[in-house]
Amino acid sequence: MTRGPLWAEWVDEALGALDGDALRRQLVPVEPVGPVKVWVEGREVTLFSGNDYLGLSGHPAVRRAVSEAALAHGMGPRGSALICGYTSEHAALAAELAALKGVEAALLTPTGFAANLSVMSALASLPGEVAVFSDAFNHASIIDGCRLATRAGATVQIYRHGDAQHLSELLAGCERPRRVIVTDTVFSMDGDLAPLADLVAVKERFDALLVVDDAHGTLVHGATGAGVAEQLGVSDGVDLHVGTLSKAFGALGGFVAGTTRWCDWVLNRGRAQIYSTALPLPVVAGARAALRAAREEPEHRERLWRHVVRVGEALGLPTASPIFSVVLGEAGAALDASRALLEAGFHATAIRPPTVPAGTSRLRVTVSAAHDEADVGRLLEVMSSLGR
Repeated sequence: MTRGPLWAEWVDEALGALDGDALRRQLVPVEPVGPVKVWVEGREVTLFSGNDYLGLSGHPAVRRAVSEAALAHGMGPRGSALICGYTSEHAALAAELAALKGVEAALLTPTGFAANLSVMSALASLPGEVAVFSDAFNHASIIDGCRLATRAGATVQIYRHGDAQHLSELLAGCERPRRVIVTDTVFSMDGDLAPLADLVAVKERFDALLVVDDAHGTLVHGATGAGVAEQLGVSDGVDLHVGTLSKAFGALGGFVAGTTRWCDWVLNRGRAQIYSTALPLPVVAGARAALRAAREEPEHRERLWRHVVRVGEALGLPTASPIFSVVLGEAGAALDASRALLEAGFHATAIRPPTVPAGTSRLRVTVSAAHDEADVGRLLEVMSSLGR
């Protein structure tokens, strides 16, 4: 029998193909200086690539809460939430998240990714025939959650991005009795918003369940920071709110919020939550402090939105969120632009396939309340000089 190529040769060939298409990704360590300042490759640069939208990761109250919790308890009891990892601090954060979203209960998960996996696998495991309808631009965590749902017997159909009419047509042709609509609220690569009012109307027409992932909207959108559903006045039409603590909270973790009944079901059937170790206690304490700061100091959100309007107007892009997508086409062009910005002192990531479709590689620029006016002004000057 002829021996085939060695595994090492196969992976070298595959990596070489990524190199040839400018698609190979590599880790570049940074040395943190502040919420939006890091050292990278021997120079201090300003981050316009992170998701710490309110700059709360370095807030004095957050630093203090994390430090005090670590000194008092270390990392806390280590185990899954159903065994020993769920402390009174976890319970308090869950209650505060439920209050933020205006619902009965919330369930913590180890990441926002795990929250979507847990929700989708739990919904698909309901008795009876389940059908899931997912926006074409949904985050990878929703996509993978839908894949898990199919393993549990659910069907999955993809509706055109933000197209409530197409969604209605798909629902009208569905004979399964249990129907779930799932969407991001803020789409992470383009920064646009889901048409939640239209989706709520479709959901009510077809007696479906509406799940929204408000990862990029929580603490950023809405009068109180409750998210995009609050901003659009349709919070009561959402059945399950998914979120993360790794963006505007500046921490780590995820959550699911809704009725006590739904949170109990996800707790009992959401495998990514059941079989994962609970969040470390200092992280939970930090997230609670960040939530208090966001609630008590609205100036962070106000400053963020001033930056959003300024950047959007300068770049000629919509100002729906702190995410700005400068589409450049081929992967090499995005890499070149990212490198030019880095040399000028700014970190903005080149986003390439498979994260975005081929031919739509881009710079993803994000702003934070931790940026000052000078940071934003210098970024815009450099981008203007590069031809944007």
